[in-house]
Amino acid sequence: MIAKHGRARDKRAMLPALTIIDDFLSDPWAARRAALALDYAPPGAGGNYPGRDTTGALPVDAIDASVSRQLGVELVGAPGTEHGHCRMTLKADRGRSGVHVDPAFYSGILYLSRPEDCLKPGAGGTDFFRHKRTGLERVPANGAELAATGYDTVDDLVADVVNKDTTHPAKWERVMRVPMRFNRLVLFSPWQFHTAAPGFGTDPESARLVMLLFFARAGR
Repeated sequence: MIAKHGRARDKRAMLPALTIIDDFLSDPWAARRAALALDYAPPGAGGNYPGRDTTGALPVDAIDASVSRQLGVELVGAPGTEHGHCRMTLKADRGRSGVHVDPAFYSGILYLSRPEDCLKPGAGGTDFFRHKRTGLERVPANGAELAATGYDTVDDLVADVVNKDTTHPAKWERVMRVPMRFNRLVLFSPWQFHTAAPGFGTDPESARLVMLLFFARAGR
């Protein structure tokens, strides 16, 4: 959930709304071990999201380069985001917000939960939504689309749609769930209305474990 957007929207329509890359890392088990070895914020210290984030990031240069090649755009970590940090979410974890958009040019989620945990009932990946009152599935990509919504500015739309209804599940209709799969990278436009599927597991080994990726265009 964010309130201001501005330049993060520049030319965002040129990239695909959603890309799924399976078997992304050559050694995902090493990445998983490294993720579990990081320091995590204490329970209850999370922000709007359910679960606990790491206090530091995993190395991301190779990931940035690989994603840049995949998309044909030079990308770097978005300033002020948790690019490369990991998040661990247990079944009992709850957050203070739900459906949201990200303050980035492009977003990514790398799933690092064990294969057997990804297959369990309820082990969801990432959910995308339609806002029932407006019929919107994303923040408009240009001025013409924005004008058609009846809102004067993007910030007005986000305030009245996303921030107002983020914690009201009945206001949203889920249109798609990307299933959780070990070593699956999901890349998507951050301006689509989305949220993480519910957490699972009872300890770090069995928890929902992901690496968070928030990209900016190089030189911007």
